[in-house]
Amino acid sequence: MGFNCGIIGLPNVGKSTLFNALTETAAADAANYPFCTIEPNTGRVSVPDPRLDALAELAKSASIIPTQLEFVDIAGLVRGASKGEGLGNQFLGNIREVDAIAHVLRCFEDSEITHVEGEIDPIRDAATIDTELMLADIDSLERRMTALVKKGRGGDAEAKADLALMEILFAQLSDGIPARRATGLTEAQSARLSAIGLLTSKPVVYVCNVAEGDAATGNALTQKVAALAADEGAAYVVVSAAIEAEISQLDPDDKAEFLNELGLSETGLARLIRAGYSLLDLLTFFTVGPKEARAWTVGLGATAPMAAGVIHTDFQRGFIRAETVAYDDYVTCGGESGAKDAGKFRIEGADYKVVDGDVFHFRFNV
Repeated sequence: MGFNCGIIGLPNVGKSTLFNALTETAAADAANYPFCTIEPNTGRVSVPDPRLDALAELAKSASIIPTQLEFVDIAGLVRGASKGEGLGNQFLGNIREVDAIAHVLRCFEDSEITHVEGEIDPIRDAATIDTELMLADIDSLERRMTALVKKGRGGDAEAKADLALMEILFAQLSDGIPARRATGLTEAQSARLSAIGLLTSKPVVYVCNVAEGDAATGNALTQKVAALAADEGAAYVVVSAAIEAEISQLDPDDKAEFLNELGLSETGLARLIRAGYSLLDLLTFFTVGPKEARAWTVGLGATAPMAAGVIHTDFQRGFIRAETVAYDDYVTCGGESGAKDAGKFRIEGADYKVVDGDVFHFRFNV
């Protein structure tokens, strides 16, 4: 599976509608009242990748198995969530379990759909959520720092290092700076940041939920979100949850025509996946044969044995070598045999770092 992404936002911004569309299910109850989602809904979706179809066609694979993502529909947060308002503690705990956050912001006007703040302002909404997450992080750090002081006095080097990092984070959080935007960290502290487990350290994709007519071009509100994302170094996508809901009900042959009529080249899911992959530094590699063509996901910097381990732990434990063809070479040469004839078939060892699009055969012995 690629990554685990929590869908968050204020009530009535379209989270559950988007979740239903992305997962092509009716698992999440979409209703026009706050807290219609209490327990988080979880759904896995296949990652659309045209490269996989091309590889399967060349290899005449009997089946195609894409990699998958997991989305978690987390109930709407409100002001005071960090103090337990709106069942906030439970919802904050759900956020703590995910790898990344898809923050849905309402960028459409509709008098029939209420907004908890009374008016549409996605920048204010983003700040409301960030404030609650930062307050929760501050509370968490206060409690943990007290324990680390005692350990540090006892000579625990790791506790001292963590305490130094937490003191920096605490000061910046108190100034309204989320942990993901923390400055002044050493290389070691930056590497340690994710292990501290703060809510605001998680990478964010801002999802601008717009009306159908704005899906292709966005609007004045999405431009404000784009500026916010650029300032934070975050990602953003423009999606119409209503359109995605319609697309999820169409036959595959009708989807392309429907998107074309709306001036769209791809679904919101595809854009959200690409943003998430970029945010989390994920790569896709492939295994291809007559039985199946399959996509797999690893993190940037993963070695060949690590990629082999994604398939099966025995592959990593007994790794001997990786037989590799780049995707472009595989397609240009008409398949594996053509790549071999053209000298594009490579033998790589344990130090080889995976490149997005690599086609692998792993040799191992256990």
